[in-house]
Amino acid sequence: MKSSILKHFTGPVIAGILMSVTPIVFTSLLTYYAILHESDIAGFTAWQWAGITLLCAITSAALTPPTMLALIFGYFLGWQAVLPLFLVNMGGILFINLLVRWLDHERFLSFLRRNPKAQSVLDRILNKELEVIFFAKLSPILPFGLTNLLFALSGAQLKNILLGGLLGMMPRTLLAIWSGHEAREIRTLLENPNQSSWTQIIIVVLVIVSIAGLWQVIQRALK
Repeated sequence: MKSSILKHFTGPVIAGILMSVTPIVFTSLLTYYAILHESDIAGFTAWQWAGITLLCAITSAALTPPTMLALIFGYFLGWQAVLPLFLVNMGGILFINLLVRWLDHERFLSFLRRNPKAQSVLDRILNKELEVIFFAKLSPILPFGLTNLLFALSGAQLKNILLGGLLGMMPRTLLAIWSGHEAREIRTLLENPNQSSWTQIIIVVLVIVSIAGLWQVIQRALK
């Protein structure tokens, strides 16, 4: 019994669980640190922000939620945060793909191939992978690291993951930067990032468009 359960805890499964749980914990720690050291962060030099960007490009793969980073970067850097956050998002995607090469990727695919129906659905969806990635990334509620892991494991092309990730993440990243830029207090921003009615409306719209888009793509793939 125990051995059969343990067999299901492959590298990708463990990584998926960690990427779902750790961002929640890390968000709380990041919020606490940013509030406690607001004046110190405000005095960071360009080189310090460059170092933070490089670090976050790695940690965003599993630890640091990019939307939370966009709020903080937007609060301190304003619209100058666009380029660093672009590098953070792309760096997180690249790091996940490198990580997948070290995990039991083939075991995951062989597990899918045992179920012809699941493999057939996956093959059809991969024909529309750019659209699937775009709509998945558009949703503010889907974990960044987990979706990157799933797309990497599925065999999606890196160029489509990067392009779809860039286009899909752009609306919510710009929204978060704007929210951070307009905020007067970092405590209020991080403890209630969606306090603006316009922000709430846009988030709901992004979620609806994401779900509708994914549903349409999957339905077309299954025909």
